Amino acid sequence: MTNKQLKIQLLRSTIGTRKDHRDTIRGLGLRKVNSISILNDTPEVRGMVRKVNYLIDVSDI
Repeated sequence: MTNKQLKIQLLRSTIGTRKDHRDTIRGLGLRKVNSISILNDTPEVRGMVRKVNYLIDVSDI
């Protein structure tokens, strides 16, 4: 079984965004602009990515 992973990078600041979006960014393991987090490709992570897609960049590894 191959375990796909996603590379997620925070491109925009969370200043001025909704609190639940800031919490989602934090849940993805991102803190500062340009920080990168590598997570397993699960439905939960995909949902979080979809919610804050305007703040991040996602690529497959």
